[in-house]
Amino acid sequence: MFKKKPNIKALAPLRSSDRRKIADQIIADYGIDVPSRETADQAQTGQESATIGVGAIRNVLLPDNSQSARFTTTAGKDLKQVSGTIYIGRLPAQPQRVLWIKLKDKLLPTVYTLWSNPGLVPLLHTPDVVLQKLRGGADLMTPGLARGPPFPPKATKGSVVAIASLEKPTVPMVVGICEIDVASLQEVRGAKGHAVRGEHWDGDELWAWSQGGNGGGNAPDEIEGWDTNRGEGSLEELLNDVMVEDSDDAQNEGGVPIPYKAAEESQAKHQNEFVEGEDAEPFERVGVEGKELSTKEIDEIFWNALLYGLHHHRNTNRSDPHHGLSFPVNQSALVSNLVLPFLPITTSAQAATLNIKKTSWKNAKKFIKAFDKARILKSKDRDGGECVVVDIDFEDPAITNFVPYKLPKKETAGAELGGGGGGKTITADLSPSDSSIGQKLNKIDLYKPKEQLAPVFAASRANHHALYLPTELRPIINAYIDSEKLVSDTNKRFVNLDPILANAVFDGSTPLDREVLAKGTVPRDALIDRILKSCSPYHLILQNTETRDTVKAKAGHAPKISIVLETRSGNKTVTKISGVEVFHIQPQALADELQKTCASSTSVGQTAGSSPKKPVMVVMVQGPQKESMMKALEKRGVSRQWVEVNDKTKGKKK
Repeated sequence: MFKKKPNIKALAPLRSSDRRKIADQIIADYGIDVPSRETADQAQTGQESATIGVGAIRNVLLPDNSQSARFTTTAGKDLKQVSGTIYIGRLPAQPQRVLWIKLKDKLLPTVYTLWSNPGLVPLLHTPDVVLQKLRGGADLMTPGLARGPPFPPKATKGSVVAIASLEKPTVPMVVGICEIDVASLQEVRGAKGHAVRGEHWDGDELWAWSQGGNGGGNAPDEIEGWDTNRGEGSLEELLNDVMVEDSDDAQNEGGVPIPYKAAEESQAKHQNEFVEGEDAEPFERVGVEGKELSTKEIDEIFWNALLYGLHHHRNTNRSDPHHGLSFPVNQSALVSNLVLPFLPITTSAQAATLNIKKTSWKNAKKFIKAFDKARILKSKDRDGGECVVVDIDFEDPAITNFVPYKLPKKETAGAELGGGGGGKTITADLSPSDSSIGQKLNKIDLYKPKEQLAPVFAASRANHHALYLPTELRPIINAYIDSEKLVSDTNKRFVNLDPILANAVFDGSTPLDREVLAKGTVPRDALIDRILKSCSPYHLILQNTETRDTVKAKAGHAPKISIVLETRSGNKTVTKISGVEVFHIQPQALADELQKTCASSTSVGQTAGSSPKKPVMVVMVQGPQKESMMKALEKRGVSRQWVEVNDKTKGKKK
């Protein structure tokens, strides 16, 4: 259901009373036992203990300070619109995550909730090759069920279940709803039909949601508490008749058969057909031989990347005393041009892991200060807390003796994700799939005359229902003035008003109108200007080779892109940009580029009050990033005159 990004509205704090009601509903729906004492001599203490037990369970299921938000998305082959509520909270030692999904009256746990609450729902199993299909939006067919019968007794029709792989039998990866009574099945081989309808899985958009846009969390290798004692049977038997059905691509009820003999080949050649543009195997972990990188290893990779970038500039710009750099260099430019292009990124999973927030420095400023402390460069702080590099010692042994390592080529997926590229700046080819880069835009203001001006246009046989440029209106008005001989005899710059112009243009509602009507004359330029203002405004934003004849004009004046700088959490500046859609710019593609060029976290959300059918999205970037946004817009054909900047950090509008 959440294969595509849902439209999530603004988060709202969950009241304590509502949180308790929802937690109590979860306890009742999932039959969670509440601890109590039964001995008569400790009745009072037992009551207190039960109360404490309920409170503890509530906090585990839905922690204090949880938030909620409404969402809309589409599901099924017919893309039926689905709406519901998500509940977001912070589990112990974890960042904020989506913990529960409410669809109609049913509350579904996410994988994060299941990883922290073993045994909450019945756990079913399937081979790993099938699980990969389920994590792409497929439904589990009956022959795909493994380690049974017997199956968990609570896995009845309509019940919420979790699905794990045989390779990691204690780690739920998919949350779904039983389409049949799985518990009563006596045989699965040769059976047909759906067993479980997938609703949420590790790797979907709800799993990836986070407050800071850092992506989803990795699943643990093992979780104590889930039942793993049921019989497994042979893997060959389990894979022999395994079937899944993709909710988007399946053509018949039989699903997609995956024979065991082809399973290994299928896994080796498998390309994630459910995630657009993904070339690597889905959900691959970063590291050597499958081992996830530690903070120390990520630190070393970032340290070497900057040394590589400095080494590269030193060798390619030997004749320049500053080796191709212009000081001072701000922290965003340094990370974008001297670090990110030199990260050894080859897969999308590595791109997600090799993030400066996952280093021990946590941000670019502390990263630069570490190099300053090592006397490789000199830095200083500017007003607003920004760190800039004022000098670099290119003769430092760490730079001169650096041994370059192999980087992904520019055409590889790793280079597109921010790694490699042979030392070229990351802005050279940020988003090959973004069609707005390099586009030519032309903004045209048009005007439609009102009905009272029809006689004016009739004099030159012009259609008063058409749309005109300001330069096209002037000769039409002049033709009417000449045909009616309205030019003043005493001053050729003045026009005598006739009843048509007087009634259509000057209604006498203002002192100036009354003065003009009393005199009976008006300057020609003022008359044309008043006629232009009385017309209804329209606009066109033409892309590349589009013309006025091929694009329908829209009513109203052309909108402007809005850039707002504001302060959050006391002294943290964020920059928000909205209104880019009308200029043929995709907000998500723009956010992806800004994340790399600004070396900062970004997020995309719907602006408050915009229509769900045609939402206006806002891109938020950490830090004062106005100039970076302007440059990104100029690359997409947007003139600075079409942008409105509001700097709330200084309390005035620029």
